[in-house]
Amino acid sequence: MQLLETTKPLNFLAVGHQLAEEFAKTAAERDQLRCAEGDRNGDSRPIHEIEQLRQSGLLNLVIPTNYGGLGETSWVKIFELIREFAKADGSIGQLFGNHTTIVSSLSISNPTQVEQLYLDTVQHNWFWANAANALDPRLVATPTKHGWQFDGIKRFATGASLSNRMIVSALSADSRQLVIAAIPSDRPGIHFNKDWDNMGQRQTDSGSVTFEQVLVTPDEILTFIYPSDSPIATLLNVSKQLNQVNIYLGIIQGAFATAREYTTTRTRPWITSGVEQAIQDPYILHHYGEFWMDLEAATLLTDRAAQVLQAAIEKGINLTDQQRGEAAIAVYTAKAFVTKIGLAITTQMFDVMGASATAQSYGFDRYWRNLRTATLHDPVDYKIREVGNWALTGTMPTITPYS
Repeated sequence: MQLLETTKPLNFLAVGHQLAEEFAKTAAERDQLRCAEGDRNGDSRPIHEIEQLRQSGLLNLVIPTNYGGLGETSWVKIFELIREFAKADGSIGQLFGNHTTIVSSLSISNPTQVEQLYLDTVQHNWFWANAANALDPRLVATPTKHGWQFDGIKRFATGASLSNRMIVSALSADSRQLVIAAIPSDRPGIHFNKDWDNMGQRQTDSGSVTFEQVLVTPDEILTFIYPSDSPIATLLNVSKQLNQVNIYLGIIQGAFATAREYTTTRTRPWITSGVEQAIQDPYILHHYGEFWMDLEAATLLTDRAAQVLQAAIEKGINLTDQQRGEAAIAVYTAKAFVTKIGLAITTQMFDVMGASATAQSYGFDRYWRNLRTATLHDPVDYKIREVGNWALTGTMPTITPYS
């Protein structure tokens, strides 16, 4: 099979920044469309934005150059790009972040599958999503003469109806073992229920997916080069967690930038402040000082977690349980801190902007709604407990699909 060649752009972050600026222009408007309402094309999903990502070439960011991808391997830079999109629009940040981590995770499949999936992804510019909620056991895979049949429902899938390919997890009807497949999103029998009505992340094309007699061929069932319980295989769960952290951090950075612009151009000084401009108000300055210090600390913790994760990934099969655990602790520390300061900043931003900033036309509440919705992905209290148990007793985190 002939491999593809490509030229890596000098600065993919610059391409992403330019795209993010475009996404930011319509973020508030698209948020208010909600999931069930029509937009300029009669469809509230971010179809145009996904197409822009497709045309940019960034969907192939982590695919090695010998398969035609951009070959980026620095997770510090990759997460910086995810943050840039989330800063502009939390939903787009989540869609791109999920796609990127899914494509990266394909690399631990057997070499034949990796080669075919990566070549096809580049050739067809596929956008990936998943219906692989580990907490939902209702999707069942039944062996057939020619492969498998999937029946049931997954209650949560992000970007699924917009995607070209999905990672789907089901439980085998006979053994109750996990069966993971990479299948076309338009496979007959797959129904996207369009039932996402949550208050935040409205543009993530989330919701439940029903599978009715969906046929899956043997070659679509993913097999992996590492034992499923090995440190390097389970490190994938930690990578997914850090993806979420960077989405959160991007949303918070977007809130800070929005508040700063509004305060410097629109906020009026309070009647008893004794100053002529809001930017001279000592209380507003105090708030911004706290915002900045918290964001600096959150960014440093998140970038350090990416560096620790990068080092763990590079160990490959030689990664130890101890090293895997240390990467998890670094990620959970960042996740807990980012969640804490983010919920505070996205609420307190109105204290430095004033009452007029609550006008629905601005849609500034979307930062809190998006962050509050996204951070409930799994309870952060359990991450804090894991960190506390490690700090006090040296016990490494329990390995689960969420940790």
